[in-house]
Amino acid sequence: MNLEITKINSNKNLLAFSAGIDSSALFFLLLENNIDFDIAMVDYNVREQSKEEVEYARELSIKYDKKLFLKSTTLDSTSNFEKKARDIRYDFFDNIINEHSYDTLITAHQLNDKLEWFLMQLCKGAGIAEIISFEEFSKKLNYTIYRPLINISKDELESYLNKNNIKYFIDETNLDEKYKRNYFRKNFSNRLLSEYKHGIKNSFIYLQNDLDSLNINNNLVYDEKELEIFKINDDNNINIRVIDKSLKKRGILLSKAQRIEILKQKEIVISHKISVNLTKNYIFIAPYKIETLNKKFKEKCRIHNIPKNIRVYIYINNLISDIIKIID
Repeated sequence: MNLEITKINSNKNLLAFSAGIDSSALFFLLLENNIDFDIAMVDYNVREQSKEEVEYARELSIKYDKKLFLKSTTLDSTSNFEKKARDIRYDFFDNIINEHSYDTLITAHQLNDKLEWFLMQLCKGAGIAEIISFEEFSKKLNYTIYRPLINISKDELESYLNKNNIKYFIDETNLDEKYKRNYFRKNFSNRLLSEYKHGIKNSFIYLQNDLDSLNINNNLVYDEKELEIFKINDDNNINIRVIDKSLKKRGILLSKAQRIEILKQKEIVISHKISVNLTKNYIFIAPYKIETLNKKFKEKCRIHNIPKNIRVYIYINNLISDIIKIID
């Protein structure tokens, strides 16, 4: 199995673990390549089998001297289960990383996942940046996500586990087509990969190279704490790509409707969390905060054309002098 796992250059790595085929294979591949890591796992308490999976994670952590971070939560299988589960999972990972200063989150996403995402985005209506957004490396605000299996198919990983007599679990909910990803997996991506794996792998490589070659200049002029300021571009397609990239680092994936609304409103709060503001000359992006501001500060912001819903964050973090120097 051709796995360039040595691209990890940090000793502070956290593996997102589920005890399924992908993460079980990755656990042992990391061991084989002498990569230091600890593990994090979420139990949603939806399946009885999840208790066995948690116990397996405990056994592995003890046997191989790994720290185990475990979150047990209650999440029913109602609508938006996948999104809610993902939000819980990544909030958990973010908290661990911030508290224990990990540099890299290693996830077990593989080629099947990448193709499923591609097909789902294609059918929703998306641009090249969205349909191939499962990169090997993704930069978050304070850590990097690394997906070393992104060019390895699930059947290759299963063969590796069986050949080496490594234990793993099958999550039966992955067969339930009420979840959109499972529908695409069963009806499209698995079939395509069974016949055209080599071509699909190469196409993803070519598409990523093409995207990298576009080399869109994001015109970042200020980046402090969680405030980013970019020079506005005459091309709104580039502006929304810049915003997309910034929000993705913050764990937010924009819908088509949100993109349209951002360009229409110019000053908006996304997911009750992040302020996005387009002025005549700049794009401001920062966490959304609420606090009463004094008249003197508000007047200073008005004079210097600082957007309203970004002012509280600037005030709390005492950034006003820096901002004025940048935008004046």
